[in-house]
Amino acid sequence: MIDENLLLSYGAEFEQFVPRDVIFEEGDTPKFFYQIIKGRIKLNHFDESGKELILAILEPGLSVCELLLFIDEKYPVNAVVFEEATVLTLPKKSFIQMLDDHTNVARQVTKFMAERLYHKFLMLETNSSYLADVRIRGILNYHKSFTSETSPYSYKVPLTRQQLASLTGLRVETVIRTIKNLEKRKVLKIIDRNIYY
Repeated sequence: MIDENLLLSYGAEFEQFVPRDVIFEEGDTPKFFYQIIKGRIKLNHFDESGKELILAILEPGLSVCELLLFIDEKYPVNAVVFEEATVLTLPKKSFIQMLDDHTNVARQVTKFMAERLYHKFLMLETNSSYLADVRIRGILNYHKSFTSETSPYSYKVPLTRQQLASLTGLRVETVIRTIKNLEKRKVLKIIDRNIYY
């Protein structure tokens, strides 16, 4: 997370969003750096049949598709708010100037993007597996990697069974059955319907 005061000093502004607001759509040109202060945002895409594929669920402290500010490409995904959210937005030109002025922040951003890319590669590998438990553990590992939690059962998974299905390409019934099996194998715990990994 980039310090809020630094972002504000370069002209960032707080924006408020309600569930189902679209921050940007697939095909839009990236014009802003977005950092989530409150709420959650999903990155999704719809396949040829209209089925929603969730590519990521972003939580407070994370930025939204910042890597596209460094290349001249359109967004390949939609960013959709699904919990009331507060987002700091900074114009692309100001964001690049801030990184030029603060090389330590530029290094942090580069390191964060490299870590995210590394975990995306791992997720791609696990999502190509025929085994449902491998896919689900891949998603859980990916989301837990953004926290400082390392001990077993310390991470409360902020995803519904439906969201896990959308992220893994599995059916909801398969996700439910697999989660129960993972609990029996002591890979995770279920407490009040919440998953702890």
